[in-house]
Amino acid sequence: MPCAFPHTLYIVRHGQTAWNAERRFQGQRDTPLNDKGRGQARRNGEALMEAQADLSALRFIASPLARARETMEILRAALGLDPHAYETDPLLMELSYGSWEGMTLHDISTNHKPEWDAREADKWHTPPPGGESYAQGEARARQFLGALQGGTLIVAHGGMQRAFRALLEDLPRGEAAVLDIPQDRIYRWDGAGAGWI
Repeated sequence: MPCAFPHTLYIVRHGQTAWNAERRFQGQRDTPLNDKGRGQARRNGEALMEAQADLSALRFIASPLARARETMEILRAALGLDPHAYETDPLLMELSYGSWEGMTLHDISTNHKPEWDAREADKWHTPPPGGESYAQGEARARQFLGALQGGTLIVAHGGMQRAFRALLEDLPRGEAAVLDIPQDRIYRWDGAGAGWI
């Protein structure tokens, strides 16, 4: 069964960074948006306006990492809201990729093949060396949702969005681990089902 979360939830992945473009694992490293990422953040704010989303009662909460905060501030400015009037929550931080942070996908899959293969065999439960698994991210997502009392817009990260979607939609965890998470669209949970803006 899907997670019983009866409120509206908008989940925005931060805009693109140079490390995203290089397919470099960021994890909890603090990397800024690039120009494309700033445009994606603006687009998401404008898309919410065009969708005439009722934002009046929403809480706005971002991961404390710089790329998520910058995305939130650009998105709020595009909505005509005070860019800085939002909360942060460390539960929304990206999964830690441990010793893989800063390395490219090619570097890891080539030079750390045994660890890479072990993770690929059970991506949801196997963490990178010194890092977090998706299952640990799911536990953080469950804790975050459990504390919410109403509609919320969050800006987080690809790994955490997979964890939220696994919970909300009750997806098979192997499927959730490989979901494509776009940076230029907004995931919307309406209390019963999901869609995109």
